[in-house]
Amino acid sequence: MSKPRWRPRVTVAAVIEQDGRYLLVEENTADGLRLNTPAGHLEPGESPQDGAVREALEETARVFTPSALLGVYLAASPDAQGQPTTWLRITYCGTAGEPQPGRALDAGIVRTLWLTPEGLRASQARHRSPLVLRCVEDHLRGQRFGLDAVQAHASALGLK
Repeated sequence: MSKPRWRPRVTVAAVIEQDGRYLLVEENTADGLRLNTPAGHLEPGESPQDGAVREALEETARVFTPSALLGVYLAASPDAQGQPTTWLRITYCGTAGEPQPGRALDAGIVRTLWLTPEGLRASQARHRSPLVLRCVEDHLRGQRFGLDAVQAHASALGLK
């Protein structure tokens, strides 16, 4: 009997810093209210960068403009149904505009908030993923890669 093929789930995330604070979302999960950077599943036909822009808009009502790839991360934690899951997170950093008036936040998002690095560290028990703090710490250390480090072939975008 062959083992099933291992398939990590791909997510995209945005790390947005302004005046020494980081933009987070507070969201309802099966484990209660959790904190996360704007993040979500990569959808078919979109590039990782486009996915991060879309997720940030859906979860914060702000237009995210990526300036760099922060990193590619692998972590394991249960999915929404409690099943053991491996996540591959492609994280970008950049800036975000003001909230778009009248734009609703994505289902499950309770609010957005800005936290200092100290506030993030103090709230670690409420983080949705162990990657929330790791990504912010990498950002604080100045880790950056060019946006062209992640390429989406036309075949993945539905363009032949």
